[in-house]
Amino acid sequence: MISDFDTPPWPTTPPPPLTPSSPRHAILALDLGTTTGWAMVSQDRRIAHGFVSFKPQRFEGGGMRYLRFRRWLTELKAFATPDASCGPSPGLGAVYFEEVRAHLGVDAAHTYGGFLATLTAWCEHHQIPYEGVPVGTIKRHATGRGNAGKAEILASMRALGHPVTDDNEADALALLHWALAQGNDGGVRDE
Repeated sequence: MISDFDTPPWPTTPPPPLTPSSPRHAILALDLGTTTGWAMVSQDRRIAHGFVSFKPQRFEGGGMRYLRFRRWLTELKAFATPDASCGPSPGLGAVYFEEVRAHLGVDAAHTYGGFLATLTAWCEHHQIPYEGVPVGTIKRHATGRGNAGKAEILASMRALGHPVTDDNEADALALLHWALAQGNDGGVRDE
């Protein structure tokens, strides 16, 4: 007898290898946390960026912030995938996130772990390649120093013409610029 559990409900082939910048795919960079910074380069190479709060709301259970995060990721994916009437669209091609190895407290570590688990499961479900990038690598690319402070990252992103107002947003932009540099993809414009 064959049950529903004999074959997995998802494709058994792994997602394609991560290619940092394809001119046909949008790329998303995330600085995970209660205030998540994000930056996305669209298929026409325009950059959009910002930050969003996933602070627990009153009367919410502990997992609601992760459900809101997953819903938000799905909305970004839809934003990266234009209307089908405009022609074929490969949509979101890669997700990069800031890989944090040390946290100031246990709560911060648990929160980051929850966002990371939600993100990686979401990427696997949608077959979107993802990659964590160490904090020092991002800072070194943005400022020339692997131990640069928040003010230096903000100044570096502003020098590139991005009107950033939050350090999480600046971190996501720095990560996006690192990802684009890995593929030698130029010609991006701030939106």
